[in-house]
Amino acid sequence: MEIVTDPAEHLAEMRRTYTLAGLTEDELAGNWLDQFRRWYDQAYAAGVIEPNAMVFGTADSAARPSSRTVLCKGVDERGFVLYTNYTSRKGRESADNPHASLLFPWYALERQVIVTGAVERVEDVTSDEYFASRPYGSRIGAWASEQSAVIPSRAVLENARAELTARYPETVPRPPHWGGLRVRPATVEFWQGRPDRLHDRLRFRRDGTEWIVERLSP
Repeated sequence: MEIVTDPAEHLAEMRRTYTLAGLTEDELAGNWLDQFRRWYDQAYAAGVIEPNAMVFGTADSAARPSSRTVLCKGVDERGFVLYTNYTSRKGRESADNPHASLLFPWYALERQVIVTGAVERVEDVTSDEYFASRPYGSRIGAWASEQSAVIPSRAVLENARAELTARYPETVPRPPHWGGLRVRPATVEFWQGRPDRLHDRLRFRRDGTEWIVERLSP
């Protein structure tokens, strides 16, 4: 007889040693943006699947948190940009409580980048330009989905897509409820796994108009 074990029984035993790299202060770039770009380029070159995937954490007005994986679609000195339906849960929470966290989980490199900061909407022209660059089906989908709303079946989505495809056979305008959000960093932490759980954690923290670098205990 085959004995079937519960995978959950192995959770406490699962562990690995992180030995790929370290991170010292003298290796750190002069600012958080250059350091992020350096690590992102390395993740991309290493073949990390969707290196721009990030966990976007928000909270409602009562401080009840929620999180989901989204795609980073832009980064510059102002912060990190993602796009969404503003009436979705993350859109509503970002409006009601405009503070958020981001986490880039680059497991293959034993690294993560953790960001905290304020949330704001990007400029309409930026949202227009990005929306126009999306594939046709994604533009239709932005109209078809009332994101985060409860629906009775998938048929609701399929019917909406068919109707919208007929309405917009070529040019699809950006929905007024859809656009970009920017997370303006207050902190950007670069986490590198090390043996014995003595990981390297170097954080850029905004102090007024300046940025300071701090080492955090693992």
